[in-house]
Amino acid sequence: MSAEYIPALRFAALTRFYDPAVRLTTRERRVKQALLDAAEIASDATILDVGCGTGTLTVSIKQQYPDARVIGLDLDPAILKMARDKAKKAGVTIETIEANAADIPLPDESVDCVFSSLFFHHLLPAQKLNVMREVFRVLTVDGALHLSDWGRPSNGLMRMMFYAVQCLDGFATTNDNVRGRLVEYIEQAGARSYRETASFDTVLGTLRLLYAKK
Repeated sequence: MSAEYIPALRFAALTRFYDPAVRLTTRERRVKQALLDAAEIASDATILDVGCGTGTLTVSIKQQYPDARVIGLDLDPAILKMARDKAKKAGVTIETIEANAADIPLPDESVDCVFSSLFFHHLLPAQKLNVMREVFRVLTVDGALHLSDWGRPSNGLMRMMFYAVQCLDGFATTNDNVRGRLVEYIEQAGARSYRETASFDTVLGTLRLLYAKK
């Protein structure tokens, strides 16, 4: 995975529209709350949000687990500033790391829980596997991954709607999602067990929530 990054809506000029676009098209509040509800996290845990973007999920994690160390990782410095501003406005403190998710600058087995939302569909197949391996490297023994991203469409209408995402983000990066292959990368990266915890049909396709245990 190169050091270059793709902005949240593919073009940097569109970044300022990312938050309203996600709210309007992905049932964001309900999906992210479901992602949090599926987690069982100790109050003093270290939690990493991979591909944190503008920090909506990162801030929500810190609000739900105020005593935890919460870190947001992204390669886009502009969007990390948005995340810090959002945390400040919410009255919480988060850490941010500007880094490539394929080379996470954290020690082995140093993170109790990893979250990721709407990030993996930006990656090519080899990149997906590399990032997933990094996630499982930094997870502690018995650590958990909670992931939300586009998945296999639940019906023909959802498949048709997902073409809009593929046209914007690229077919090379999203084909694995639409084929339901994220679980294959989770398995190859070293998960001891995994399962789907929920799915949501949206105006852009089907979002699937996955849980994996190291």
